[in-house]
Amino acid sequence: MPAAYWVAHVTVTDEEAYMKYATLATEAIAAHGGKFLARSGTSIQKEGRGHPRNVVAIFPSLEAANACYESEVYQEALTHAKGASERDLVLVEALE
Repeated sequence: MPAAYWVAHVTVTDEEAYMKYATLATEAIAAHGGKFLARSGTSIQKEGRGHPRNVVAIFPSLEAANACYESEVYQEALTHAKGASERDLVLVEALE
């Protein structure tokens, strides 16, 4: 089963609320076997709309990445992100 990536592009509009999201999201990601590969590092936007924060996490499978997103802990985390950020998120299966 191929690994999967969680790729998020984020503009934070309320830092305090978003930090509550980040704390819970980090917990959910770890609980589902996820590991951060990039988290708000320096980036070069080449196409499309840029965001100050870019996050890439790897999961053991697409199913694990999706289970993380659907989990109770991550859904609770999202309540803090909504209204505190503009986000794009995609879960994508690796080639192998």
